[in-house]
Amino acid sequence: MPHWTLHPRLAACRRVFLKSYALPVRIGVHDFERVGPQRLLIDVDLYVPLVASTPREDRLDEVVDYDFIRHAIAERVAQGHIGLQETLCDEIAARMLAHPQVRAVRVSTEKPDVYADCAAVGVEVFHIKESDA
Repeated sequence: MPHWTLHPRLAACRRVFLKSYALPVRIGVHDFERVGPQRLLIDVDLYVPLVASTPREDRLDEVVDYDFIRHAIAERVAQGHIGLQETLCDEIAARMLAHPQVRAVRVSTEKPDVYADCAAVGVEVFHIKESDA
């Protein structure tokens, strides 16, 4: 179990996640990474208080929609070249935390095709809002 899931602000939260979202992204600082997009895998975990995410009428507008996550990522990626995975993770996390129902977020990115001798290189970030106000 990741250490952050033990944080008291995450008690009674639902985890909404997007796993291995694969996109062609213009990302990287090396010359070979600047010639075109490369495959990037993105994972996002959102922690949403149960009181804010428990549907009473089984309707999509009662929960945080997965499309919100996908659209926010796609919008950022469409803005142009990103130098660092750290930058992209931080920007995605900020967009997720801007949602009023989201209490915490974990974002990771992986470049699976950069080096032949490893499965992937990547970055992960985790943030918890200080308050829900």
